[in-house]
Amino acid sequence: MKEVRDLIDKTEKFMITAEKALGIEDYDSCVSRCYYAMFFMAEAALLTQGLTAHSHKGVISKFGEHFIKPKILERELGKALNDAYDKRIIGDYGVGFTVTKEQAKDLLETARDFVGKLKDFLRKQE
Repeated sequence: MKEVRDLIDKTEKFMITAEKALGIEDYDSCVSRCYYAMFFMAEAALLTQGLTAHSHKGVISKFGEHFIKPKILERELGKALNDAYDKRIIGDYGVGFTVTKEQAKDLLETARDFVGKLKDFLRKQE
């Protein structure tokens, strides 16, 4: 499905951008790009089931409802997506709050794991 491929391509670009942002100590941008990479993979998974959502919380909720609760995907992936959303809010909108280097590094690792597991899942859906 072209839409799924497009989301995977975008995810890959965002992961590269996240790594570069970490490298230049732009931790807020790093967590934002990590979250969006994860978000696009969640959207891609939803598309395989003919599902869409109109908001970030909608995607997160449907991802949990259709993939985490029925144990199609690991519970940790749902938690990781929710945590990434929270960090992204701080990174994008926080004033007086900043994302630390350690938080950015941790989320980058989490995003790599999340993206890898969802790519594996999506390959099996083809």
